[in-house]
Amino acid sequence: MPVYNKLVRDLIPKIIEDQGKSLKTQILSDEAYRKELRTKLKEEMNEYLEADNDKDAVEELADVLELMNALAKQHGSSITEVEEVRKQKAEKRGAFEEKVFLVHVEE
Repeated sequence: MPVYNKLVRDLIPKIIEDQGKSLKTQILSDEAYRKELRTKLKEEMNEYLEADNDKDAVEELADVLELMNALAKQHGSSITEVEEVRKQKAEKRGAFEEKVFLVHVEE
């Protein structure tokens, strides 16, 4: 019997049950949920970093975005607010579109 002990998307238990399998789940406390969201974000980021083609990379980025939505809510915000902060930072400091790589700064 595989033991997963990890946060999964809401419909995963039903998908598993529909395959005729039995499972055990639990509902996390808010504190445990935040911790597991961060753990899951690391997992998905690693999967993105290991993706070897554009299709897989986009799939993993979609998972990262889903987690960002959940994490924003946990911080009393929304992905819309996160996007607004991103825009403000891009206006003040730029984005990452021009591929600038800082080598060194002389003092």
